[in-house]
Amino acid sequence: MTRPARLDAAAAQALATSLPGWALAADGKSISRRFRFADFEATMSYVNRLAAVATRHDHHPDLKVGYDYCEVLFTTHDADGLTELDATCARAAQQLADVAPCTVASPNGAT
Repeated sequence: MTRPARLDAAAAQALATSLPGWALAADGKSISRRFRFADFEATMSYVNRLAAVATRHDHHPDLKVGYDYCEVLFTTHDADGLTELDATCARAAQQLADVAPCTVASPNGAT
């Protein structure tokens, strides 16, 4: 599968701006967001739905999962940075969270 080209710095910043609540890494190579959920079951439900989306796009995020949260990070390793595929998958991850009973936390983990 051919991967999209890496976004330049301006395009990476525009991507982050278009995804409210997502944080652009200092090096501009990834975007991330932390989602908080009511409990472990709600968290794992989100993670499993996100896994299905990631598999469908053949693009898998880095996840950090705890009892009531999931941190999602997208980057395209093949491109050594962000691509349009990251944007597509981050939007899908956001849509999943929007329909799940969750409280969105800031990228640094504060609620």
